[in-house]
Amino acid sequence: MAKGLRIEHARLALEGETLLSLDASVPPGEVLTVMGPSGSGKSTLLAYLTGTLPPAFRAEGRILLNGRDVTNLPTERRRIGILFQDDLLFPHLSVAGNLAFGLPRGRPADRKARIDHALSEIGLAGYGPRDPATLSGGQRARIALMRTLLAEPEALLLDEPFSRLDAERRTRTRDMVFRVARQLALPVVLVTHDASDAAAAGGTCVRIGN
Repeated sequence: MAKGLRIEHARLALEGETLLSLDASVPPGEVLTVMGPSGSGKSTLLAYLTGTLPPAFRAEGRILLNGRDVTNLPTERRRIGILFQDDLLFPHLSVAGNLAFGLPRGRPADRKARIDHALSEIGLAGYGPRDPATLSGGQRARIALMRTLLAEPEALLLDEPFSRLDAERRTRTRDMVFRVARQLALPVVLVTHDASDAAAAGGTCVRIGN
């Protein structure tokens, strides 16, 4: 069985006009960077991969993840996680409550143990009861990443998740995300307009749009 993410002869179109054509393989632990200006189709590609492409778009091609054809599966069955430009933490939940959202069902004691361990892994031990509004941008980014990973995805998509961080936090958070992806052998697709993100990611870089 082929491991990693395979985007096979994908073509995305709107009103008959091709927005994006892509044929690429992303091995486990490696990053495919897709660079382009706003409106070039980067977010449309991510919507295609997650199964959230609006009906107005036409899609051709296949998406294979670790040998499974996920092209026509609903979002929740694809096992593809995504981090957005905004961390999208739930303001009405504590840090622990946000992490619990990503966990499968189970015994409360087991879930708590997993949350405590997850917080320790990202250097935020004891932060479970905290209000997300009290966290720094870098801390919120770490919580958002861990919430995504607790759902046990088989691939990770990054929708410019570092762009709102200052330079120092951006570098630290970016390095952490790529390091964790390598450790978990997750294929990663990063969309960005920032050349420093592409350089930090390494791997293949595809440019789209103008």
